[in-house]
Amino acid sequence: MKTSSARSAYTGIMVGNVTETTRNFLIEPATWRDLKSLEKLEKICFGEDAWPMLELLGVLVFPGVARLRAMVNGEMVGFIAGDPRRVDMTGWIMTLGVLPAWRRQGIAEALLSECEQKMRMPVVKLTVRRGNEPAIALYQKLGYTQTDIWSRYYQSGEDGLVLEKKAR
Repeated sequence: MKTSSARSAYTGIMVGNVTETTRNFLIEPATWRDLKSLEKLEKICFGEDAWPMLELLGVLVFPGVARLRAMVNGEMVGFIAGDPRRVDMTGWIMTLGVLPAWRRQGIAEALLSECEQKMRMPVVKLTVRRGNEPAIALYQKLGYTQTDIWSRYYQSGEDGLVLEKKAR
């Protein structure tokens, strides 16, 4: 395993801008070059709610956005983007997805923890489908609590739960 003097809050080691974990995946910055891989991941993870190409490009290039990918053997298996809104001192997790074959292996937790650190906001919010119980359980485990419900937020008409975490 590589070593460095910088330490990640997750179970990995920072190596430059790359976090090498003991779980056989890397968390590293995403760039516009990840557009095709991100499009594939979005379609698999979110189906009809997947972002269109223009929004995916935007999340990969807009300044200030925290964007990270999880990689296994050169394949993107997870992605997160966070928008630190300095005006109201709140970070918003805009998207977080992990391919089904790679879920329940700590990837979403690692992505979320790294993104929270990169945004450096006292409050972080996100929206999750009311029926996505595994994701809700993960967010609650990490200190998120429900603060609102956005009725019929998703294409299918399903409600979105707004969850919030305050920095400790």
